[in-house]
This record gives sequence, structure tokens and C-alpha cells, in this order.
Amino acid sequence: MSASDSIEFLLDGKLQQVRFNGQSAFKPSTSVLNYLRSLDNHKGVKEGCAEGDCGACTIVVASPGADGRLVYEALDSCLVFLPMIHGKQLITVENLSQKENGQKILHPVQQTMVTQNGSQCGYCTPGFVMSMFALYKNHHNPSTEVVLDALTGNLCRCTGYNPIVKATKQACCKEGKDHFSPLEQQVYENLKSIIDKNQDIELEGGNQQYFLPASLESALQLRKKHPDVLLVCGATDAALRQTKKMEHLPLIIDLSRILEIQKFEETENAFVFGAGMNLERMKQLTQNKLDALHDMLVVFGSLQIRNMATIGGNIGSASPIGDTLPLLFAYGAFIELASEAGGRRTMAIEDFITGYRKTALKPDELIVSVTIPKPSSDIIIKSYKVSRRIDLDISTVSAAFALKLTQNNVVENIVLAYGGMAAQTQRARSAESFLHGRLWNLENIQQAMGMVEKEFTPISDARADAESRKIAASNLLLKFYHQTLES
Repeated sequence: MSASDSIEFLLDGKLQQVRFNGQSAFKPSTSVLNYLRSLDNHKGVKEGCAEGDCGACTIVVASPGADGRLVYEALDSCLVFLPMIHGKQLITVENLSQKENGQKILHPVQQTMVTQNGSQCGYCTPGFVMSMFALYKNHHNPSTEVVLDALTGNLCRCTGYNPIVKATKQACCKEGKDHFSPLEQQVYENLKSIIDKNQDIELEGGNQQYFLPASLESALQLRKKHPDVLLVCGATDAALRQTKKMEHLPLIIDLSRILEIQKFEETENAFVFGAGMNLERMKQLTQNKLDALHDMLVVFGSLQIRNMATIGGNIGSASPIGDTLPLLFAYGAFIELASEAGGRRTMAIEDFITGYRKTALKPDELIVSVTIPKPSSDIIIKSYKVSRRIDLDISTVSAAFALKLTQNNVVENIVLAYGGMAAQTQRARSAESFLHGRLWNLENIQQAMGMVEKEFTPISDARADAESRKIAASNLLLKFYHQTLES
């Protein structure tokens, strides 16, 4: 089967086709934000930060779900490459209102923003409205906690958030019913007809090649052919190379269409997450199953970011401040890798991360899944993040600890994994060795704290100096100790 040189999606109720054959006005990695801003009637989407922090560019995409219904997700359009919306419905603030008898009728989320005085200068308002719209379609009478989570990725400098929160809660009481509802089945079928073509997509333009394979088999073939390619699945990290560093990205393989790496499986002894699973779905699946991981994902970025970012991408970036890595160390996770020639192989997460943004991934391999063994009931696992803000902030220091005690309160096994303290996620081995076989008491913890400070040589940067990081790292161990006494 020959590959397609175009993408298809729905916008304004119509099928849109954008071809990339070297003649297009857009290069494949054009952001959805810039694409929309190029149109005459979609200027509501705004660029505020170009890195997914402010939410002024928030859009909503609808895609066919497994239950025969549409799934609505809010995304930061500055981070979404145009091919990523292939087979989806793109919804912007211009699509929310409608006209009846010559009069404009606002969508409920827009109307409550008016009645609750939720807007002043208005620059951020379209982004807020789109986050509210996604919540409106997904939740009926949401709790304050759910509302705040939905709005975390949107910043306002003048109104204050209380009117917006009130507007959101007031609007989301109609079970998602609106003028989109009667058309949803037809939209679902139209999107399925695009997806069911199951055709690989190869795009060219602006001195760039962009591959959007439809299957893992195709992706592995491409990976073997192009070992130096940039791999993206959610692109929340890779997109910043384009938006902030102004890099040209000549060769991209986008794995976001591959359903084989988006699956979840629970076995008798483990949870298996596909590498292409987004972190919001992972957050939902881990609730009441892997509590420490769920709690960490609650404060991972924003909902817009979690709807895009994938567990495979977070692992593959090998960032020393990646939030999931210390916790995966503590859980004793395994990574499954695949290549066309070598088949599948599995390795411990600790062996996979080899240096600063370096991994053991071979030039022809892809991350397929991550397996987290089910912890026994007598193991205590906690995760911590030190940052300047609670929400939507990069870690200054992160840590994840796993502890198993004997009946006599002696340390039988312990893992002390840290992020932000070295060039890669790293365990405090000397402190672990010291605590192993000793009583779990304050005196031993205080000695281990000193070992933690001596074990690492962190850098000083805009977030914290090296000494502050050392103190924070040791204090997290003390915090963990006190919390184990409470459990």
C-alpha cells in the first residue's frame, strides 16, 4: 500500500485536507496554533508562551472512543504538530456559539463567563472557554477539585480565578448537551472513515520529512531505515525545540497513531502500560491501584499537557528532572523494547537510563511498554516533588522512596531514587546500604540524611543552588520517615 501525502480532519463541520508534497504553504511540523492563525476566521486562539504553560492557545479535539462515543480533549495547540490531528475533529472558540434567527447564541460556557464576569482584557478568555468546554462535554456537576484541575493549565493576569471557577461550575450542569450533540454520531462515523483507511502517511515540506505510521510494524521499518530520526509521541518536549529554541527538525517519526502501544493490561502480578498511553489516561488507570504514581500524575503539568504527554516519551527523554522516572525506579519497573530485526527485549528502568538524556535504546528500537510489578501490601511507596509552584512547574528536586520493614521494624529493603540531583535519575546507594538491616528510627535516618547530601553533586541554576538541592533531598527522606510512622 502506498503512503498518503496528506492529512484529513474536521473543522467547522467540514472535512479538511492538507497536502504536504513539497508545495504546501505549511511544513509538516507547523503547529495547530500557527495553522489556525493563518486562517481568516480562527483568530481566537492566541499565542502567549509557546511552551504549553499559559493555555491561551487551548483547543479541543474530538476523536472516536472505544465505546462508540466521541472523546473530547483540551490541548495546547502551540505544542501540537498539524499531522497529530489527522482523523480528529478540531474545535475552536469560534465553533461554540451559533446563530438563530440572525442572533448569536452563546454556548453555556461562554454565557456563564459573561454572567459571572469571568473576563477583563480577554486575551486569555478563549483558552479558558475551551478548557471549560472540554470539561462541559466530559463531566456533569464536577467537583471543585475537578474544575480546578481542568483550569490549571490556563493563566489569567487580571480577572482572578474565582469568577471563572464559578462560571465553570454553573455551566457544567447539562450533561454535556449542546448544539454539538445531535451531530456527534455523524462526526464519529466521519472520523472513523478517515482512521479506518489505516494508511501510513509520509509528508514533505520546508526541507522536512514527517512520518506518521499507522502500525507498529511500519514504525519499526521506518526506525530501521532512519536511525537518526526524532521520535515523538506526544511532542510536549520535542515541540519546544521548535517553538523556543527555533530548531529545524528535518526528520520526524510520529508514533501517536499506533494503537498497539496505547493499550493497558493488568496481569496477576503487574500492570502493563503501552508506551504511547497519555499521562491523563495513566492517571485515571492508576487510581486505587498505584497510589504513589496516581498522586504524582495529579500534579504533572496540566490537563492539556497530560492529554498529550506519554509515558514512553517521558521515559525516552531521560530528563534528569523527569517526574515519572524516580517513581519508576522505586516501583522496580521494566521497559519493553522492540526492533524489526531483534524482536523484543526487556530491561530494568535503572539500566535503561544511562546518562544525561541518554538511554540504552538501540538505533533501530522503539519503547513499546512499561511494566510495573504490583507492590505487596507491606511495601510503602511515596513520591515527592519540590518546585516553586504546586501546579504546572518543573521539579527542582524530586524523589521516590520504597520501603519494606520486618516485623521488628528493621529495614529489609529500601530504594531512595532522586531526580534533579545528578545528570540522570539516580539512587542514593550509600544511604540505602547504611539503612539496610538497621532499625527504622530517627537516629539512623539522620545519619542517612548526611549521606544523601554527600552522595550527590547537583548543579546550581535558576531554580535552586546546589546546596539548597542537597538540603531538600535530605529533608525529603526525613519527611518520608515521619509519614511512615503515620501510615
